[in-house]
Amino acid sequence: MKEIVIISGKGGTGKTSVTAAFASLAQRLVLVDCDVDAADLQLVLTPTVRETHEFHGGKTASIVQDACRRCGMCFEVCRFGAVSRADPSSSYEIDPVACEGCGVCAHLCPHQAIAFEEAINGHWFRSDTRVGPMVHARLGVAEENSGKLVTLIRRAARAIAEARCAEVILVDGPPGIGCPVIASLSGGDHVVIVTEPTVSGIHDMERVITLANHFHVPASVIVNKADINLTNSADIARYARLHGFSILGEIPYDPVITRAQLACRSVVEFGDNPAGDALRVIWNRLMQITKRS
Repeated sequence: MKEIVIISGKGGTGKTSVTAAFASLAQRLVLVDCDVDAADLQLVLTPTVRETHEFHGGKTASIVQDACRRCGMCFEVCRFGAVSRADPSSSYEIDPVACEGCGVCAHLCPHQAIAFEEAINGHWFRSDTRVGPMVHARLGVAEENSGKLVTLIRRAARAIAEARCAEVILVDGPPGIGCPVIASLSGGDHVVIVTEPTVSGIHDMERVITLANHFHVPASVIVNKADINLTNSADIARYARLHGFSILGEIPYDPVITRAQLACRSVVEFGDNPAGDALRVIWNRLMQITKRS
């Protein structure tokens, strides 16, 4: 069983479109959408949710008004401005959005008037799609600990894959190089970096390549919309090879990708077209590389 992670240094490079195409070509797979802040693989694969679970990634404080003596200790020690009151005669309140869950106020309150309990930071789901099972999640508004949530759903996907004897786990990773990206690629068998031949695309690809090298994860590069700037596409190929990364292939600009998305289909499910043909060749190359590793 191989875990293949598809990531990009910036949003909008076509990472999710590539993942959906791979999912349509793979056999015996499990899908994971690790972009827990803005999951969109579901827009193409229209999953049917079978299980919903709460995600508890941290704790939050709240004042037990019956026990509070309005001493103001919580207000003095909070460094995040989460404690306030409307006027000197009113009770103190803790803003759950501003609260960072450090627990200092609960630890120092002389009257034990602060409850410090697990918070619901989001939800994760086990779903069925037309190509196989999928694990995905939704982080709550203004919530943190996205890396913890990514780790949780990757573990859930691996358990499903082992139970079903799946051949491939496909991970649609988040963009960038932050905590959720690190949680998505660390421990993976192969990373596919999707980039585009623009100045920002090249810059962000360089950052992701550095990240993959740091974690010693084998990686390769796909250039999406490669024909919109042939000079930049050539520069990407040179940079990747210079750093020991192979170019899996190039995808031409093809308006059919947008039409496929509007129909909730991957581009390889949308008849014969240049982008779909390129992705079929890329998928076969990727399977050859991962089988040798």
